Amino acid sequence: MATLEVKSFGAPDEVRTFEKGRVELVKVGGVAIGRAILEPGWKWSTHVKPIAKTKSCEAPHFQYQLSGTMKVVMDDGTTRECKAGDVSRLSSGHDAWVVGNEPVVVVDFQGMADYAKPASGQGQAVGAR
Repeated sequence: MATLEVKSFGAPDEVRTFEKGRVELVKVGGVAIGRAILEPGWKWSTHVKPIAKTKSCEAPHFQYQLSGTMKVVMDDGTTRECKAGDVSRLSSGHDAWVVGNEPVVVVDFQGMADYAKPASGQGQAVGAR
């Protein structure tokens, strides 16, 4: 039997908010796909690290960037700026932040399933892990 499944970020299955950002999740074929909207001034090490309690972002990402500029610094020092139209793959172990005054919007096909997910029994979010 053929399967056809369509979801919209206009009506996400789940929304997770954190300071200066949010992640909207849709689940298609059992896979969570996330759209992150990160406001100017957002930085992982400032806004998520205190929640995640990890040295750096441990979520691997495979994403398409729709808008804005984001600087990424890997734990080994490798640095890149990602811009609208870029496809990027980030392994675990990085920091990232919004550059400039335009929000960064990315659609992530790999690393958002647990990103900023509320901890069991707690009202606050936990970071990428």
